[in-house]
Amino acid sequence: MNRVTIATLLTVAPFAFAQAAEHKVTQKDRKFDKQHIEIKVGDTVHFENQDDFFHNVYSLSDSNFFDLKSYPKGESRANTFNKPGVVNVECAIHPDMKMVVEVKE
Repeated sequence: MNRVTIATLLTVAPFAFAQAAEHKVTQKDRKFDKQHIEIKVGDTVHFENQDDFFHNVYSLSDSNFFDLKSYPKGESRANTFNKPGVVNVECAIHPDMKMVVEVKE
């Protein structure tokens, strides 16, 4: 029979409970429904387009550079944030659409 030691449990236990979260940000009326969100490293944000036209969500932030490309109403695109930092998110089609994702450890 295998015996699990306390040292093994202490080593494995933190990873057993650490789980990435999923977040949703909608785009409606040429705005993000949230201006600022706080998430943890490894979390994923889904950007859902509820407008009748295309959006192109991106960030040029050093800590989390991404470009989700253009996508239509009813579609959602996601980005996983793997580094801590402040991420400025924008829409390449609608320059007034801006939000901040604060990624914490």
